[in-house]
Amino acid sequence: MSLWSFPTPLLLASGSQARRVMLEEAGLPIEVLPATIDERAIDKPLRAADAEPSVIALALARAKAASVLTQNPGRLVLGADQLLDSDGTIFDKAKDRAEAEMKLAALAGRTHRLTSGAVLLCDGESLFETVSEAHLTMRPLDSAAIELYADEAGTALTACAGCYEIEGRGAHLFSRVEGDHFTIRGLPLLDLLAGLRAKGWIRL
Repeated sequence: MSLWSFPTPLLLASGSQARRVMLEEAGLPIEVLPATIDERAIDKPLRAADAEPSVIALALARAKAASVLTQNPGRLVLGADQLLDSDGTIFDKAKDRAEAEMKLAALAGRTHRLTSGAVLLCDGESLFETVSEAHLTMRPLDSAAIELYADEAGTALTACAGCYEIEGRGAHLFSRVEGDHFTIRGLPLLDLLAGLRAKGWIRL
């Protein structure tokens, strides 16, 4: 008997390797089709209205899933998004190493929040939505430590809003983590699995 009972594989509307790996390691059959949406057009008015990160993350996740579903009717589509905020300021991905080092300096010695949202759509209907938070405290870092980390981090500097992948060199940056590992990596996987299980699409 197969773990998965939906007629077709889960369609992931995200190009995130971390999300793909998490789903595959959980034994879910997936196909990846990254959404092409104008994220700034969606989140800019929400930020201007001081919307909570959870609201913005779900709005972006919903838009990603809807975009992919339009071209793939009948499929079960998963959209996901993650935001990082520190003291009310949302951090976007760094454009280059110099900007990444500035962001790391701003986060060093402080606690920031990661908010990860996920939305399941099928045939235009929202079947499940969830959002989860994690709080991470970064060690105080001097300029030499930030430069050394930047040398080691590689593509993580510009691939993630916090300029780190905690499953890699980014682990060196932190003194405390509150929240589950999946949320930190960009997907509230435990809640998602519970939602799929409640729908009868996971047999375990």
